[in-house]
Amino acid sequence: MWTPRSRSVAAGSAAAWLIVALVAVGMSQRAQAAPVGISRTVARTIRFDGLERTYLLHVPGGFPQGRPAGLVFVLHGGGGTGRNMEQMTQFSGLADREGFIAVYPDAVERNWNDARDAPNIQAQRENVDDVGFIGALIALLTREFGIDPRRVYSTGISNGAFMSQRLAVELSDRIAAIAPVVGGMAPRLRERTPKTPVSVLVMNGTDDPLVPYQGGTVARTRGETISVADIVRLWVTHNRCTDRPETVLLPDRDPADGTRVRRTVYGSCAGKTEVVLYTIEGGGHTWPGGPQYLPAAVVGRVSRDIDATRVIWDFFAAHPRS
Repeated sequence: MWTPRSRSVAAGSAAAWLIVALVAVGMSQRAQAAPVGISRTVARTIRFDGLERTYLLHVPGGFPQGRPAGLVFVLHGGGGTGRNMEQMTQFSGLADREGFIAVYPDAVERNWNDARDAPNIQAQRENVDDVGFIGALIALLTREFGIDPRRVYSTGISNGAFMSQRLAVELSDRIAAIAPVVGGMAPRLRERTPKTPVSVLVMNGTDDPLVPYQGGTVARTRGETISVADIVRLWVTHNRCTDRPETVLLPDRDPADGTRVRRTVYGSCAGKTEVVLYTIEGGGHTWPGGPQYLPAAVVGRVSRDIDATRVIWDFFAAHPRS
């Protein structure tokens, strides 16, 4: 799965893991908290499953603020890095204003093992345990910062969005909500049953040239995805949502961007969860409100009608685990 290494790079490119996580906590000698009162992003490492894994951690200034904080994983796309993702989404600035911790992990060779089983992606070919890696980070950061276990979330773009879907399926007892952007779901995840309900916000462009809205082959050689409609249907069924969906066409705040945003909400779900679909009509393989990191002819249009980062945090804040 491809996303930018930088704005100038073209497209081309539960018990066992908990034990490992606790071992990783003891071995991670360089994992030190950012000083209280200073807002900054720090690079850190953790030894997990025989590999030295890296991630960026952003802690708001003045933390802790008298109550356990929320934790948001922000996962880069294929070919990207945590640093790219921090720059693209601007989650760190929002974390400072809203008082949550943002984490930007790095995948092995810049690609997540999101269950697509694409043989040309090393992490998928070698079955890298990225679910365990994220679980280890949850354990480490919960111990270090007193994270609220009811407020652990994951978002991501492209390959990071696929990975967020896998986390929701396989770590549903630890992830309260996900918000995948311009990603899909590996077909084999349909056969797995999450342990608990998870709130899900899906955001996809209808004109995405890399991850087809209707499902199929991803970026020619990057495995398969099920359709957006099937993804939503799976979560609506799993969360036992009973209401008919409510759909609204959001205001066209930038008529020049060539997109419109349609929001569909499925409510009355188990565990006070919710399933929401943002369909970006005319949107491409881009982060709404983010940069046009490559020409529209390559990745499609960026919608300026919504700020995906703000929308996602508002959704997370409203959906802790019940």
